[in-house]
Amino acid sequence: MQIKNNKGIMEDKTTFVPYGRQWIDEDDIQAVVGVLRSDRLTQGPKIEEFENALAEYCEAKYAVAVNSATSALHIACIAAEVGSGDEVITSPITFVASANCAVYCNAKPVFADIDPKTYNIDPKEIEKKINSRTKAVIPVHFAGQSCDMESIYKIIKKKEEEFNKKIFIIEDACHALGSIYKNKKVGDCTFSDMTVMSFHPVKHITTGEGGAVLTNDEMLYKKLKKHRSHGIAVIPEEFINTDLAFQPATSDAPPMLNPWYYEQVDLGYNYRLTDIQCALGLSQLKKLDMFCMRRKEIVAKYNAAFKNTDYVTIPFEDNQCNSNFHLYVLLFDFKKINTDRARFMLKLKSKDIQTQVHYIPVYLQPFYRVRFGTNRECYTHAEKYYQRCLSIPLFPAMTDDDVKKVIKVIKEVASIH
Repeated sequence: MQIKNNKGIMEDKTTFVPYGRQWIDEDDIQAVVGVLRSDRLTQGPKIEEFENALAEYCEAKYAVAVNSATSALHIACIAAEVGSGDEVITSPITFVASANCAVYCNAKPVFADIDPKTYNIDPKEIEKKINSRTKAVIPVHFAGQSCDMESIYKIIKKKEEEFNKKIFIIEDACHALGSIYKNKKVGDCTFSDMTVMSFHPVKHITTGEGGAVLTNDEMLYKKLKKHRSHGIAVIPEEFINTDLAFQPATSDAPPMLNPWYYEQVDLGYNYRLTDIQCALGLSQLKKLDMFCMRRKEIVAKYNAAFKNTDYVTIPFEDNQCNSNFHLYVLLFDFKKINTDRARFMLKLKSKDIQTQVHYIPVYLQPFYRVRFGTNRECYTHAEKYYQRCLSIPLFPAMTDDDVKKVIKVIKEVASIH
């Protein structure tokens, strides 16, 4: 059943609590309507406005908005000139896009095991995997908590000297918009070349679908913009066929740019985000700090409820991080609560609580096992994590009653007292 809330927005009033959900209010709707009533639905002014606002929030110089975080990862790898014969190191506990972006560029993905406390990629494991073929490292800020980026940065710099080559650091911060690492915003690229964000509906802000790449490097910024839009150059200084681009100079006038002219200078993609989506993103960005605060309030309630519970482990937060908690992951010893994860999840769902597993390790996916020969024996901590992990509902629109219900039902089903 749907009824209007106090802002006049239709809301689903069933008792079902999903694991994640967007927050859309009247301000968001009116922002989108404003663009729908304007002259430009795409390739208009809202895109640059959103990019500037995002870069300012994350304290980076540049942002390039695209139609998904997967696209963002792809063009980040292209900008880093990842190609055939190269290797790209990333975490196995992530969505497949973090590794697929390397494969799109004909490179080989290499997985490094996770830290058993943070569930993030372990810098020591990265160090073991770097060799002369390593072109990029993609640390994934799992569940919102930043990886130990300073340690990773120092390792990469030493390896660059050892192998006499550039190794790019591309932060996969799709879970971490609004998070803090060492008193700096995740996305400021202090310890990386580029940072990727996601604006999927379950993330911290949404544009429906969408993503972005942040960077402080002007050359990378220009490459990212070019590859977002078909590899087309529109800046006169970048044109190659100057005889086609310009009218010849005359005795009383310098060369004149042909107003219709553009050039495809590389093979790019149509990864553009629309003004409609960017208007939504701008409206959402204004609420980001409030969204993060509400997430932390819910996390505090969960921590208090489960911290001294037998057979359950709550998330660990490193003291150099301030996580926005995109996900709240509990580790269960399912054998000791006399069930298995599948039955446990189905029982919770029957009581209107949705849970999820984040993630099936990428090395177990059939594509990776067949194409790259990956196997579970090499990833001890990732395997142990995967056997026990379960994400429970966490999103700003949860009410206090929703939170109480989640705690109560999980404790009942797990026979926790």
